[in-house]
Amino acid sequence: MSEPRKCAIVTGAGSGIGRAVALALVGAGFRVAAAGRRRDALDATASAAGDRAGDVMPVVTDVGDAESVAQLFTTVGREFGRLDLLFNNAGIGSPAVPLEELPLATLRAVIDTNLFGAFVCTQHAIRMMKSQTPRGGRIINNGSISAHAPRPNSAPYTATKHAITGLTKSTSLDGRRYDIACGQIDIGNAATEMAARMATGVPQANGDTAIEPLMDVAHVASAVLYMASLPLAANVQFMTVMATKMPFVGRG
Repeated sequence: MSEPRKCAIVTGAGSGIGRAVALALVGAGFRVAAAGRRRDALDATASAAGDRAGDVMPVVTDVGDAESVAQLFTTVGREFGRLDLLFNNAGIGSPAVPLEELPLATLRAVIDTNLFGAFVCTQHAIRMMKSQTPRGGRIINNGSISAHAPRPNSAPYTATKHAITGLTKSTSLDGRRYDIACGQIDIGNAATEMAARMATGVPQANGDTAIEPLMDVAHVASAVLYMASLPLAANVQFMTVMATKMPFVGRG
């Protein structure tokens, strides 16, 4: 008897890194639940899969809403019957304003999407993975270069990405007993809509504004696919993939 096809959830799958990863997973034989807030964007991700569009299941989801996340996992359980991979990718930034001037509503929105959403998705994934047969699965969190070093005026985003590192470590530890592996990919300057401003110049730690190199988002998708391809007995705990010449190592 052949093994069942692997099934994945990718949050923030309507564009950028999420779309690229969803398509890479489909190309590797996964069935993918593409989660995001906009149905049209999710449908576009499915269409981009070409003759494998049927392996992409768009599920409109707001990761900052616990009930919406619960509905996502209920749908996946009903349609796929299991979950082998969760890619916690959904994330937002905030306007680059001084920390002391940031509206608290903006802070709350970033926390709800970047941290609360990843935490609640992880809760549901663990519940599914520890009770299914065969048991276990993998969770990959999208961290950021900002999980290591901040950009100017990025306190909400940077704080949540540091928190994601803590969530990754705790999930990796607590998931062991259930054959659940958890790792984190920290990405620097992938060419997506979110990072497009890098090509026109962004503030640097010394006060200058500089254009920063970008890399093809396909390299991020390949890295996540490698992490996802490992047997559960092996885990990439942390990986950094970045544009080689971006001002990260030694910046400041």
